[in-house]
Amino acid sequence: MNISAEHMPIIISGIAFLCMLLVIAGIVLYMRYGKKKEALIQKIRKEGKKADIAYEDVSSFQTGGWVQNRVLGFLSSLGQKVSTKEKAVDYSKLRPLFLKAGLRHENTPNVFMGAKALLMVLLPLCVFLVRIVFPNLVLPARQLTAVLVVLAMVGFYLPNLWLRLKISKRKETILKGFPDALDLMVVCVEAGMGLDSTITRVAKEIELNNKMLSDELTLYNLEMRAGKLRKDALKNLAMRTDVDEVNNLVTLLLQTEKFGTSVGQALTVYSDTMRTQRFQRAEEMAAKIPTKLLFPLVLFIFPALFVVILGPAVISIVRAFSKGI
Repeated sequence: MNISAEHMPIIISGIAFLCMLLVIAGIVLYMRYGKKKEALIQKIRKEGKKADIAYEDVSSFQTGGWVQNRVLGFLSSLGQKVSTKEKAVDYSKLRPLFLKAGLRHENTPNVFMGAKALLMVLLPLCVFLVRIVFPNLVLPARQLTAVLVVLAMVGFYLPNLWLRLKISKRKETILKGFPDALDLMVVCVEAGMGLDSTITRVAKEIELNNKMLSDELTLYNLEMRAGKLRKDALKNLAMRTDVDEVNNLVTLLLQTEKFGTSVGQALTVYSDTMRTQRFQRAEEMAAKIPTKLLFPLVLFIFPALFVVILGPAVISIVRAFSKGI
């Protein structure tokens, strides 16, 4: 069977397309298999040791795959090398931020500092790679120096930005599940359960819906079991979550404990307030929708409508003028 030279590009393109399709399909199947395997491992761990959050944190830090373990190990060693004894003050300032972001592993500060140092070097190196790819692109010495300095600063502060975004996202997740958890607390307290047993029960019930809030409540229970005072455990809970509603709940519980008032009645009133605030927050978001839709309407939808409506008329006018000429 003879193949002409004209059909060779089509055949080669088809073979390349099939190869890429097979590679992508293999990657997708491998990722799905990894997710299923990880879900099975997590299920076995939860069945074997549900309340051991410290073990889960260490395992999640170390069982993310061979590549991830190598990268984290390299960043950790790099962070230890670039850090000095004076950095202990910075670590004490960063530790609450790591707790608010849900990063409880003891090696997190070293990985964080290693990522800052690595990005501070890698981003300026991208400029030299661009110059190698595009040799005709030449910048003056001053502009090149300014670009390198800016990229180094961006690489140094990029992990801080990522940490802030992670904290913000985690706070939103906790805030979404907090009203439901508060309603469950009211039900448990009114059923005659104590405060600590109530929090333990609520942490188990909301584990599937809001894992982050469940972990924080479980950590509170572990601190209480370790012998910490309830006041200190509640304050640590408020510090780790960094949500105003949780801070108000902690203040409420501390006041009820101090003055001896009814915990159930206080939680009922606060739960009604939280439900009202949730409705008001939803109404506020709904009221902002028209303003947020204005920009995409003007930029994307209106031009398309103008083209569809006025396009035929413009074409007819142009044809009429061309025939007249």
